[in-house]
Amino acid sequence: MRLITHNMLKSNIKGVESGYPLGIEVVKMEEQELEFNPDFIRNMLAKLEWDAFRAAATALEAGGELPEEVTEEMKGDEEVLRRVHHALMEVHLVEGELVCPETGRKFPVRQGVPNMLLHEDEI
Repeated sequence: MRLITHNMLKSNIKGVESGYPLGIEVVKMEEQELEFNPDFIRNMLAKLEWDAFRAAATALEAGGELPEEVTEEMKGDEEVLRRVHHALMEVHLVEGELVCPETGRKFPVRQGVPNMLLHEDEI
């Protein structure tokens, strides 16, 4: 599961109001080197929920230190763009859990696929 996928997931448990962003508990992750495209990363910056992305990158220990917010200066800094590229495109959660920040409910990730199915009492 790539980090970008994680940013789109939230807890849909009945009654949960703050189920985003899901936390990440890593059991196994993999890295796969991909070609760096700075224009693509610049375009993605506007689409990312930056705080959630930074939290996920930190949980996966990916991307090194990322700025607290997206700035115009950052868009021209190739080193920062490469760190974002690494966290966004090259790091994959293979085994672990996504954790609801409100309830602590854990959703397993196996072979890179998150299981977000809810129990009957959570619907």
